[in-house]
Amino acid sequence: MKIMFLIFHGFEEANGISKKIRYQVKALRECGADTRVCWLDDSNGKKRRMIDDSVLQDYGTGIKGKILKRTGLNCIARYVHQNGIRHIYIRSDHNTTPFLINLLRKLKKMGCKIVMEIPTYPYDQEYQGLSFGYQRVIFMDKCLRHLMAKYIDKIVTFSNHKTIFGRPTISIANGIDFNAVPLKTNLHPKDDKLHLVAVATIHPWHGFDRAIRGIATYAPTRPNVVLHIVGEGVPAIMDRYHQLVTENHLEESVIFHGPLFGKALDDIFNQCQLGIGSLARHRSGITHLRSLKNREYAARGIPFVYSEIDDDFEEMPYVMKIPADESPLDIQKVIDFQHSVTLTPEEIRASILEKLSWNTQMKHMIESL
Repeated sequence: MKIMFLIFHGFEEANGISKKIRYQVKALRECGADTRVCWLDDSNGKKRRMIDDSVLQDYGTGIKGKILKRTGLNCIARYVHQNGIRHIYIRSDHNTTPFLINLLRKLKKMGCKIVMEIPTYPYDQEYQGLSFGYQRVIFMDKCLRHLMAKYIDKIVTFSNHKTIFGRPTISIANGIDFNAVPLKTNLHPKDDKLHLVAVATIHPWHGFDRAIRGIATYAPTRPNVVLHIVGEGVPAIMDRYHQLVTENHLEESVIFHGPLFGKALDDIFNQCQLGIGSLARHRSGITHLRSLKNREYAARGIPFVYSEIDDDFEEMPYVMKIPADESPLDIQKVIDFQHSVTLTPEEIRASILEKLSWNTQMKHMIESL
């Protein structure tokens, strides 16, 4: 089986989405699929459509390159035809345009089976309050996505929806490449404080402001909790987080690390005793979600907190659920919960080892085509 894994952006070393895609591709290949990754390279001012490490089409630089990278998709259809590829796996970037629809029409005419992964659904509310550029993207998507869906065989979802845009779904969970995620090793902090870690490409629905406000309520009398925020995000959200920290004099209790990967990220996890998952998915109208971050925390062997419904973790003893509302995170309850967890990192990881590997998830996807 030959599969083209089609995305509309590039890769960044510290980016969780980039890591997820690489894990998915690795799993597809380990399942026996000849998988080619078709992606966009924006480095050095150039816009290039790539197949793995080879240039498929050089779109050039400047305005011309920016336009062609969105409109010049015929090279993809030619490559698929010339290489006998009959399965297309697309990761949606909410970028529905007439040019994408035309590409899908050509691929269907060739006899390709097309599946599209929609990482989060529904997603319209994620755009509330964002700039005009984002509003233009979602407006175009709303206008054209049902037309686009006519050329899609199935939609891969991490939700419980049976159909999306009128198409049947393949429901999978976010998985883990356990070989790439090390176990937490240091179990006891040196300073007798509770260290929390929140890792994300930060958006409003992550709700880390709830954790900051919780620490603001708790810290003045008992400054023994430290929140480590790892990652970058929407500038307005990051500005608000920094403002909350400054207003409440939490500079020693909330530390912004920026994007980290490799040993630097491992060191933060080894310092921390509990992970912070999404605390505000209700802001984007989502109740059920199989979050990748929850799985990464479990794979590292660290207990964690979240607010949505994640069917793979609801009954796990190393998970703390909080209400899906705007209340501050109750830090005393977090401390009590952390003290109650007796499982080792190895035991936490073992609870998901078979079910939530990327190999298992992508094998299910292939069998559902």
